[in-house]
Amino acid sequence: MLKVYLSGEIHTDWREQIIEGAKGLDVSFSAPVTDHDASDDCGVAILGEEPNKFWHDTKGAQINAIRTRKGISDSDVVVVRFGEKYKQWNAAFDAGYAAALGKSLIILHQDEHQHALKEVDAAALAVCKEPQQVAEILRYVLNGTLPA
Repeated sequence: MLKVYLSGEIHTDWREQIIEGAKGLDVSFSAPVTDHDASDDCGVAILGEEPNKFWHDTKGAQINAIRTRKGISDSDVVVVRFGEKYKQWNAAFDAGYAAALGKSLIILHQDEHQHALKEVDAAALAVCKEPQQVAEILRYVLNGTLPA
C-alpha cells in the first residue's frame, strides 16, 4: 500500500479530487485537520485559554505539528498544494520537512506561483497544476499505466 500525505491549502476540494481520481488503487491518504477553526483552536481547547493571540496560535501550531510530523514521517509520498488565495508558509515548511526526510514530493500549484516556489519545485519529483495529474502519477507509480 502506498501511503500519501496531502498537505497544503484547505480552502478548495483538491484533496477529494485526488482521492476520487485514485479510486481502485492501493493507496491510503492522510492529511492535516482541514477544519480551519478546529486547527486554529486545538491548542486552547486542549491546553487552556490564552489571552495573548501569539500564545493561542503557538499552542495550536505545536499540537498540529505533532499530527503533521507523524503524517509526513509515515508517508511514502507527500503532496503539497499551494492555493491561490493565501500564502501558505506552513505548506512550504511541510515541503521542506518532507524533502529533508527524503520523501517523494509532489508539488501542486498554478503558474502564478512558479517563481515564488522555484526552490520548492526544484526539490520535488513532480510539479502539477491539477489534482487529476497527481492521481495519474499515483496510478503510474503503482500500476505502470498511462492515462487513457
